[in-house]
Amino acid sequence: MTYSDQVIQYVRRSYLEPASKSGTTLVRVRAGDVHKALHWNNRVPSVCQTLASKRFLEENNLELIERQGPPSGLSTTTVYTYRFNRAGDSPKKKTNLLLSLQGVGKDVFARLGGGEKFLREERERWSDTTAPLPRRKP
Repeated sequence: MTYSDQVIQYVRRSYLEPASKSGTTLVRVRAGDVHKALHWNNRVPSVCQTLASKRFLEENNLELIERQGPPSGLSTTTVYTYRFNRAGDSPKKKTNLLLSLQGVGKDVFARLGGGEKFLREERERWSDTTAPLPRRKP
């Protein structure tokens, strides 16, 4: 069992399960408390990295709300505050705004005769230096 596995197992058993049973939506975990409970020496960075990891958050259906501590984030005084995602929610996904626009111009290009035709005409207009052509209305 890796160090990360041990941290995840301990935090799940000691913090997350009791909070879930009591209906609490927020959980605070102090890295130093986890480190001490596991009886480790000089493993604080491993604890902190695990508590902030994507794996930990996804496996436990959590969202990291806040991390308080020094800028390095690798200290026994670092406190992590998590929120349980609602029962029906999957782990929160970051929406890529550019990908959300995929397909938005499909109808416009269809009215113009297709994307290839539109691009060809635009290139012709760009390279024609004799007289500017009026823009075609969609």
